[in-house]
Amino acid sequence: MIDVLELKNMAMLYKNLKKEDKEIYDLIREEEKRQKEGLELIPSESYASSAVLEAMGSILNDKYAENYPGKRYYGGCETVDKVERMCQERALDVFRARGYKVNVQPYSGSPANIEVYTGLLNFGDKIMALRLDHGGHLTHGSPVSLSGKAYKFIHYGVDSKTERLDYDEIARLAKKHKPKLILSGFTAYPRLIDFKKMHVIAKSVGAISMVDISHISGLIIGGQHPSPFPFTDVVTTTTHKTLCGPRAAMIFSKPEFSDAIDRAVFPGMQGGPHEHTIAAIAVALREAGKPEFRKFAVQVVKNAKTLAASLQKEGLRLISGGTDNHLMLIDLRPFGPGRGKFIEKALEAVRISVNKSPIPNDPSPPFYPSGIRLGTPAVTSRGMKEREMRVVAGFIAGVVREFSHVALPEEKSERVAAVRGFTEKLSRSSFVKKLSGEVKRFTSKFPVPGI
Repeated sequence: MIDVLELKNMAMLYKNLKKEDKEIYDLIREEEKRQKEGLELIPSESYASSAVLEAMGSILNDKYAENYPGKRYYGGCETVDKVERMCQERALDVFRARGYKVNVQPYSGSPANIEVYTGLLNFGDKIMALRLDHGGHLTHGSPVSLSGKAYKFIHYGVDSKTERLDYDEIARLAKKHKPKLILSGFTAYPRLIDFKKMHVIAKSVGAISMVDISHISGLIIGGQHPSPFPFTDVVTTTTHKTLCGPRAAMIFSKPEFSDAIDRAVFPGMQGGPHEHTIAAIAVALREAGKPEFRKFAVQVVKNAKTLAASLQKEGLRLISGGTDNHLMLIDLRPFGPGRGKFIEKALEAVRISVNKSPIPNDPSPPFYPSGIRLGTPAVTSRGMKEREMRVVAGFIAGVVREFSHVALPEEKSERVAAVRGFTEKLSRSSFVKKLSGEVKRFTSKFPVPGI
């Protein structure tokens, strides 16, 4: 539980902000209230500790430090050089990645992925990655992303029956297309990934093997997912999500690739690194090396498996039949196509945050998909366990049953109005008011880290 001293410290933290900018102060407190009274089930969200938040808000924010430690374009970088080097050492230790080099300057996961591509490939080169609607990321070759515009992506998908990766099919595509780089590690795939097998496939066609572990980095550190080290050529990760740090990213690479990647980060895509954020990454990495973090990672997966099984008992269908990691996808197609947007809104109205998500072979457009994605890192951070996951599953299933009849209009011009009308209906719903109160009472027992 949060003690009185910590509450006093948080009050002092906001003291000057309240005086200088009451409007922003009020919005921050409003968001605190939303988080405390609701359930954050978006799998890419977790809570940073007070120590991480303090490092983010430190005086390191004020220091410019273009280039890398020992080679800065600015004076006065002696201290931030130590911070950045410490962050690198901790990253290599906690991921057991000795023999790699790590760049801790990427501002977030999307730039990190683009920086790898631009550092190691030429525009127009072939990359293999998972399809967006099968669980890939925008930077894995979506046509609306720079990645999809600058490179030729060959996308593999999940098997239509098992909804899992088919490594034989991936190997066949690799042999046919001979890409320069093969990417695994995904944003909406609920099963374990055989990184070793993906690396072997890449090497069989002379490709660079790359893994994006942004979603599962904390699970890897905690021993709950196979690691891509020490064989994968390049590994990218964000530092929030299951790692519970600040919003930033890191790139690990074998030495033969590191100089090109460093140049792609700076001066290729970025200017001065955010040393306050790098300090916060270092704090998060230190926390991730503690036994308590391993227990957290174990509980995240236990909670996800329990939540998945409980949702299935409630009669909901999950993509691939369940989960091995921290996330799951509810398939709403049994109720009709395009329900994801409406169920997301309905859950939000009862203080439960999830995100609408495309699912494999989705008949509906991406903004009005037929699935929702949810996960357990944030609720696990609050101390919830298997018992609570069964309660949460009941909340979610109740909302789906109550509002699954809402259909997506066939005409595009009618869809925005349909969502607006549905949202207004939710505001008047007695069901929503009752369940919203139940969720608020339920969450009141579990403090939010960092607040």
